[in-house]
Amino acid sequence: MIKNLLNLFFPKVCFGCSRLLSDNEGFLCTQCRHDLPVTNYHFNNDKSVEKIFYGRVKLEQATALLHFEKKGIVQHLLHNLKYKGHEDIGPFLGKWLGHELASVEPYKLIDVVIPVPLHKKKLRQRGYNQVTKFGAEIATALNAKYIDNVLLKTTNTKTQVFKNRIARWNSNNEIFTIENHEIIEGKHILLVDDIITTGATIESCVNILNKAKNVKISVASMAIAS
Repeated sequence: MIKNLLNLFFPKVCFGCSRLLSDNEGFLCTQCRHDLPVTNYHFNNDKSVEKIFYGRVKLEQATALLHFEKKGIVQHLLHNLKYKGHEDIGPFLGKWLGHELASVEPYKLIDVVIPVPLHKKKLRQRGYNQVTKFGAEIATALNAKYIDNVLLKTTNTKTQVFKNRIARWNSNNEIFTIENHEIIEGKHILLVDDIITTGATIESCVNILNKAKNVKISVASMAIAS
């Protein structure tokens, strides 16, 4: 009875297409789940993500779960995660990708999962880092440690999705710092983020993490822009 009243006044809608969800559907309707543009990079040994970083930073492995296109299902999904308070989308995607990576040999060697951090001001405004629970679920699936007190963001920046490559690189230059680096020395790190576009944010984070001794770094994200 109460559930029916809640659905009447606060109907559940699909985060992909905004249609009403049935009782047995969660974040996405059945059609949107079927239509999600998965990459399968990690299954196919596809190097599309690594190619973004060739000549910039060295990565052991790199993958993304979904393809991102403007006005597509994935954009709507991530928008709901980042700006509409639907934090539970993060662990949904993290469990999904974590389960897949746990079956791929190179990712079984991951020791530590680290999220791309938010600046403390933006964290207070949003109330959560959209990558936190995503990364924590991947860490659980890989039997790795989840650590969020090593890589920190020191400068608050505006969203960068629509900036060009040079503008993104300049705005990311020296906005991250590393603390407690002894925790990750000699470890294979999986750096996780929500979306890879030009790779400027990841590049900056990798350069900072490389200040720790003898680290190896891989990358996994929820999505990669077309």
